Amino acid sequence: MNDAKYERNEWTLVTTIAFVRHGVTDWNAERRIQGIMDIPLNEEGRAQAAALAKRFEKEHWDMVFTSQLARARETGSIIGEVLGFPIHTDKRIREVNFGRLEGTDEQVRIKRWGADWSTLEHGKEKKEQVLKRGNEFLDELTQHQQGKKIIVVSHGAFIGTMLKGLLESDEYDVSLVNTSVSILHHVERQWACSLFNCDVHLKQPHG
Repeated sequence: MNDAKYERNEWTLVTTIAFVRHGVTDWNAERRIQGIMDIPLNEEGRAQAAALAKRFEKEHWDMVFTSQLARARETGSIIGEVLGFPIHTDKRIREVNFGRLEGTDEQVRIKRWGADWSTLEHGKEKKEQVLKRGNEFLDELTQHQQGKKIIVVSHGAFIGTMLKGLLESDEYDVSLVNTSVSILHHVERQWACSLFNCDVHLKQPHG
């Protein structure tokens, strides 16, 4: 990772955020929508988090924030243990609430609501609501943790919504890999992305 141009200098402080999607769960493997349901990591997810922790150990980071949901909190705890500092939880970075879709896979959704299920109202949290709570969280970080490098362990739909909103581009409208890393830099009230959906740590030999 080469983000040297975003390092702090004498004129301005750069706040760096590494958005991390949590490790895989059984529901991820079953392609079931999790939303705000509190599903734990499975063994593969814990191994993914451990591989990511080893990657971060070679870099400099100042703190770890996670959502309060178990899959994100456990991912963050594994990282924090390796880096040697505690995690901080914040409910504002939890996953998007998917309403009555939570717990369902594609087959169940079609059976219940038909092939056009995605066009119906299911009580899903609105994009504007997600951006509001996410931006409030980030505003606090950039004000009170200015110049620091912060790992934020959250969820696929939440991170995707935030990236598209902050960077104002549909380029980031892709499915994020579990434990993937996307790095943003906050400079003079502007956001820039130097790394997106990177899972190189999952491709390294283990042992």
